[in-house]
Amino acid sequence: MRILFACMVSMETMDRPGIYSDLLRELASRGHDVCAMVPRERRSGLPTEFSDSCGVRLLKVAVGNVTKSGLLEKGVATLSIGGRYWSAFRRYFDDERFDLVVYTTPPTTLCGFIGKVKKHTGAKAYLLLKDIFPQNSLDLGMLRESGPMGLVFRHFKATEKESYELADYIGCMSEANRAYLLEHEPWIDAGSVEVNPNSVAVAPRPVPDVPALRAKLGLPAGEMVFVYGGSLGKPQDIGFLIECLKANEINPVGYFAIAGAGTDRPRLEEYFSESRPAHARLYPMLPVEEFDDLVSSADVCLLFLDHRFTIPNFPSRLLSYLKASKPVVAAVDPSTDVGTIAEENGFGFRCGSTDPDEFLRTCARFAPGTAATMGAKGRAYLEENYDVKRSCDLIERHFNG
Repeated sequence: MRILFACMVSMETMDRPGIYSDLLRELASRGHDVCAMVPRERRSGLPTEFSDSCGVRLLKVAVGNVTKSGLLEKGVATLSIGGRYWSAFRRYFDDERFDLVVYTTPPTTLCGFIGKVKKHTGAKAYLLLKDIFPQNSLDLGMLRESGPMGLVFRHFKATEKESYELADYIGCMSEANRAYLLEHEPWIDAGSVEVNPNSVAVAPRPVPDVPALRAKLGLPAGEMVFVYGGSLGKPQDIGFLIECLKANEINPVGYFAIAGAGTDRPRLEEYFSESRPAHARLYPMLPVEEFDDLVSSADVCLLFLDHRFTIPNFPSRLLSYLKASKPVVAAVDPSTDVGTIAEENGFGFRCGSTDPDEFLRTCARFAPGTAATMGAKGRAYLEENYDVKRSCDLIERHFNG
């Protein structure tokens, strides 16, 4: 097949691990002609550029600053994405015909571009549903259904519906994600919606030298170490994370290592600067290799989701933890099934994301021996359920033949 992939995750090359780069490399390895369109934000200072990478034709499209920007700048950049992608498509792919276009949410504003590509090339479409927007922003109070922001909300609801209408098939991250979509969008044909979860290329990992890694990273050798890495923004409820760290200073259950970037990282920086906790450390957003070292040094890894969510998110960060054979504590809202899946399959525990004491009691359920055993179960679950080969199989069965 000739496949066009479009998303809003920056990728300068295809050789780095990630849910999208792994998927595209696997599709290319199966003999498909894969073209990918990804953003290159203004702050990079680089133009639209076309290259080949790991068997994938990669078109990096110059767009506005969608991430790490103010609300107005982000809004303007997001609304202009579709037009910029279409202009780049006409410049580089105008004479080509595609059999399949795979696209992702967020953002829903790519739908105008996807519609034009389908009409121009006759391609079918597969949506990888990675976020349910704008309901997620409504849950967190970032949008309103009424007042001036109501116009914005209704606009994005219209683009959301169009995103679903354009898809011949929709792949959801989990069963709860699928059930939510069909409940709230009953007009969608249930037969076109399936669970196609976040997935990664699975390969053997060397056994880490944990004492050496902890010494290198400045982590205590004799304590249970809990690691969180990734986005530090509104969805993770950084205020709750800080309350957990404060509670752990009073009655410590272990040592907490936090790494990442996001809109609410300054709140963490302020806490660490003012309180100087003895049982926690804040790292910057680490390069991939260093982040892997941090995860490998952990006994247990952490997931956080704001308790206000009514949509079932499924953090992709879980895959990094399971690849490293680490169990998880999922401090999450009632809607997601990520914690339930961890508990039912023996690789973690779930708790709510409102009570710091409950969170610490959940962390205290681990001991080094049980953590290692549960981590091995998580790795086995990853290999069976979150291997990128399985995701490619699901896509191919609908369109390849």
